[in-house]
Amino acid sequence: MKPSNNRPILPAKPERHRRFGSTDPIPGNKPTTKEQMADLQNSREDYLFPIDHVGISAVKHPIQVHSDLEPRLQTSIAAISLATSLHRESKGINMSRLTEQLERYRQKSWSAELPELIEFAQELANDMGQDRSELTMTFPWFYERSAPVTGRTGLSHAEASIQISYEKEKQPTITLGLRVAVTTLCPCSKEISEYSAHNQRGTISITAEVNPDPDAYFVQDWKTAFLEAAESNASCALHPILKRPDEKAVTEKAYENPRFVEDMVRLVAADLYEMNAVWAFTVECRNEESIHLHDAVAKITYDKRKEEAAT
Repeated sequence: MKPSNNRPILPAKPERHRRFGSTDPIPGNKPTTKEQMADLQNSREDYLFPIDHVGISAVKHPIQVHSDLEPRLQTSIAAISLATSLHRESKGINMSRLTEQLERYRQKSWSAELPELIEFAQELANDMGQDRSELTMTFPWFYERSAPVTGRTGLSHAEASIQISYEKEKQPTITLGLRVAVTTLCPCSKEISEYSAHNQRGTISITAEVNPDPDAYFVQDWKTAFLEAAESNASCALHPILKRPDEKAVTEKAYENPRFVEDMVRLVAADLYEMNAVWAFTVECRNEESIHLHDAVAKITYDKRKEEAAT
């Protein structure tokens, strides 16, 4: 068919599909009901090695987040990984059960609260008939931030992460993380210059293994505690809204609190050390330098349990 007056003459949609490569279904003789289909995952044999970690990752899923800061309840989108171990005599896991459990918890309006996530990990291992399971999620956490002088309020955010590692007849391992952007002002620049000093945006990354005992949970929301540890030790916090009086205030505050990356990780480490619920932690500060093409980086890893072992 040729177009008439530059207008195409379109065949019916099934014909269009065939023209672009679609074919009719091929008759087959394999079963079409689940009960009659082969179940390769449940094949039993000596498959040489057990597997430590098998599952799914990069799953985007909504989750409710509770916060000590406004908004107190919010729905965020988490990137989730779910995994279990696999016995040596099992060929594979039934991966559809992982997303089925996600759906069950979604219908219960599940949240990122630690007791609920521990329950999720335990149910995951039991449902899969395995000894271990792991749930990891990363999500943006939003919180209100007011400008220091005018009080203008807007939303800031940090990246929160939670990992629950469950093993039968053992306490779960809980690892929490928060990545926060801050302002840092260079102490060396301030010291050697007649006036001014260069600033940069720094990123504080906190990862901490915490006591899984429910009675040992943080007095305040752990996200708020980590945020405070990062921002209170920086040259200045970031703000979504700043008018001229606010800009003057944050500029002067940064000048009054110069910080190297080395200073930052030591000060944040001290705050984490004082948190009773924290057993071990890693703190990293990365500055995107404003007068160099490279980043400045410092990191501290510390395990408070080693102190007890040494006594």
